[in-house]
Amino acid sequence: MTIWVNEQIDPSGMIHACIACCNESQAKDCHDSYENNLTETQKAAGWVARLRTVDSWDDVPVNSLKLN
Repeated sequence: MTIWVNEQIDPSGMIHACIACCNESQAKDCHDSYENNLTETQKAAGWVARLRTVDSWDDVPVNSLKLN
């Protein structure tokens, strides 16, 4: 099973928002939203929106919103 994980990460590497789901289309829409919601100031400071995949719910960060 592929699980899509969206994260907004600050310059120190701390995850501030995380949503995980099994639907690729929904994950890409969420990623676009995360990207668009980062301000230019945040981007300049090193904030990033990351979309990655994992194979198990055990690999999803504990603090994430998990959508099925």
